[in-house]
Amino acid sequence: MVTAEDYGTFDTAWCPGCGNHSLLAAMKQALSGLGLAPHQVLMVTGIGQAAKAPLYMNCNMLTGLHGRSLPAATGARLANPELTIIAESGDGCNYGEGGNHFLAAIRRNVDLTLVAHDNGIYGLTKGQASPTTGKGQVTKAQPFGQPSEPFNPVAVAVAMGAGFVARGFTGEPEHLAGLIQQAFRHKGFSLVDVFQPCVTFNHVNTFAWYKQRCYKLGPEHDPRSRDQALAKALEFGERIPIGVLYANDRPAFGADLPTLKLGPLALRQPDFEALRGVMRSYL
Repeated sequence: MVTAEDYGTFDTAWCPGCGNHSLLAAMKQALSGLGLAPHQVLMVTGIGQAAKAPLYMNCNMLTGLHGRSLPAATGARLANPELTIIAESGDGCNYGEGGNHFLAAIRRNVDLTLVAHDNGIYGLTKGQASPTTGKGQVTKAQPFGQPSEPFNPVAVAVAMGAGFVARGFTGEPEHLAGLIQQAFRHKGFSLVDVFQPCVTFNHVNTFAWYKQRCYKLGPEHDPRSRDQALAKALEFGERIPIGVLYANDRPAFGADLPTLKLGPLALRQPDFEALRGVMRSYL
């Protein structure tokens, strides 16, 4: 029987009270609850405080470049469909530097889960505005206020027809673990955008701020309705819905690729004679 303890206990470099602690615990709970052993899991990450999460997990991991977790995770998914692939990093890494990769993964509907630690700030580089920082919010790098409208990742994901779109909050760890489990079960691209308060650099979107505003979507919400999902994705302010916003049954990327019909790339032996033939053709 797999337990959360199988994923290890490590000292972290995160600040006391950081939402990353609860998110890490929810991730371990979700994986163990599905009976996934550490060797069955690959976490792919970028750069940042959130991107340190795999360092505190006993599982396969790959740390890539800033904003580049999704391309590496896509390659891993196509090479070895037997693994549970998790791409995870912060809002700056995923939606800023990695913005184009975020759009491409949704469009392709790659069968993996992106867990975005969304704290509305760049924490590792000490507090400048991120893509999800609210307009007018004062930061260390924007003393006159952040001048741009914030990026809404869940609204973009719904509008592009992402396979599974959810929003969670680290102040609701059991609910969050359940969302992550649903994302893992979904065949196709799954986004779980997680409100993860930064206690050091974001003094606007605090734990208390989210606790007062977040409410769980009830049975009256139909996640199969794109119109309902988009309306909920755009709801942000005095009330913020958390839960599964949207889900559909689009075929996952790679299902119709002839190369993959011969079996997982990771388990196939290279055909060196065919390779020599290709190389000879250039002579």
